[in-house]
Amino acid sequence: MTTDAEPQAPTLAQLERQVQAELDLLAYPGRDWVRPVAHPSGAHVHDVLVVGGGQAGLAAAFALRREGVADVQVIDARPAGQEGVWEDFARMSHLRTPKRTIGIESGVPSLSAPAFYRACYGEAAWAAIDRIERPRWMAFLRWFRRMTGVPVRNDTACVGLEPEGDLLRVRIRSTAAADAPQEALLARHVVLATGYDGAGAWRIPAHIADAVAPHQVSHSNGPVDFAALNGRRVGVLGHGASAFDNACVLLAHGAASVDLCFRREKLPTVNPHRIVEFSGFLRHFAELDDATRWQVNRFFEVHDQPPTQNGFDLAHSFSNFRMHAGSPWTRVRQVGDEIHVRTPHADFVFDHLLCATGSVVDYDARDELRTLGGSVQRWRHRYMPPEAERSDAMGEYPYLGTGFEYQPLDPARDAWVRRVHAFNFSSTVSMGPHTTSSSGHKYAVPRLVGGITRALMREQQDALLPTLHGYREAELVSPRLSGVEVPEAL
Repeated sequence: MTTDAEPQAPTLAQLERQVQAELDLLAYPGRDWVRPVAHPSGAHVHDVLVVGGGQAGLAAAFALRREGVADVQVIDARPAGQEGVWEDFARMSHLRTPKRTIGIESGVPSLSAPAFYRACYGEAAWAAIDRIERPRWMAFLRWFRRMTGVPVRNDTACVGLEPEGDLLRVRIRSTAAADAPQEALLARHVVLATGYDGAGAWRIPAHIADAVAPHQVSHSNGPVDFAALNGRRVGVLGHGASAFDNACVLLAHGAASVDLCFRREKLPTVNPHRIVEFSGFLRHFAELDDATRWQVNRFFEVHDQPPTQNGFDLAHSFSNFRMHAGSPWTRVRQVGDEIHVRTPHADFVFDHLLCATGSVVDYDARDELRTLGGSVQRWRHRYMPPEAERSDAMGEYPYLGTGFEYQPLDPARDAWVRRVHAFNFSSTVSMGPHTTSSSGHKYAVPRLVGGITRALMREQQDALLPTLHGYREAELVSPRLSGVEVPEAL
């Protein structure tokens, strides 16, 4: 079965007509009820600015517009059609979530990924897969953006975020030209839909990065010149799906050998994430007590998920692939053009290293987080776990409010941080392990949107009674009413 990304099916046109009919029936976009605010400069103020035009950003913007928040602007640093990870460092053949996972479509069946897939590739193709192919998922996201009309300003990076009175100033710069000047956008609320590394950065362990020439070490979630590694000996560090996915791409590009090493004595075979993908957990995790939320996240930190079956099988189908359990890289040193790696069980000589070592929380690593770093509560500020459950890494994650909003360390000085919503992986400790992944959008997006619309409504509550008293649009018009006194106000 082919996995071409661009759909070629006449039934897609029929589905698109159905989408338009359903959106019309649901009155999309919703009635715009948010009162605009003015800035002394006369500059336009967006109701909501979403940083990131991948699946989370699109889901949030679409749901906000359904709720009558019309002035939503999305920005994304990538060119149109390349948003998110799917054309970047996501190197798996298929998604890791089951094919029936829904949520981005906000309850509109014809906008769902299953509906799109069936229309484009046919019922037989749908029946033949357990998980959607990565290129076809990206094709769905492009189509979803087009059908919903979510406004996305591409080639636009966020390079700063700070308070502007009761508003937020988002500094932006075009990524299409190296010498592009900075601009500024104003918004009442900002949603950071910045993905898995939205809390900081992908990180190669220091003892590796410091020992190896920069051009001879890569992170699995960064740029890798796979063609240049043809005929090379490559060491991969990590046991998760990303490690195996990258190993498969290396082997397919002709690497002489790939040795995949990880510290665990055994590769995980049970995926505990699957057991918590039920509505009670996904909808209400954020409402559980701090101790429970901490313990659940600590469990997942200790008991990681296995690689995907197809990634594992594909890697092992190559005769020049080897897997080494209980093999952390205890010593790494450069000897000429070679990299010598020591593990508890064996020594290796590589030409290149690839580290599938995840991300770290680092507020200074991202332009949009630097101003927030010293002003927001972290979990270590709110909860002290027993020593046996301690995790310095988890303690750095932000302690978020019910609508994904940051909480200020000093409410009097930093109340503005509540206008920033962390709809990215940094929300995992507060909101749940699946919050901003595709399996959690069905429950997380309404929570995010509810938090924003609640704040917007409270901000304009003073105008509610004057609006009621000043409303004069008659619904009943008849000569029989002549002489009948109609009250001017309530």
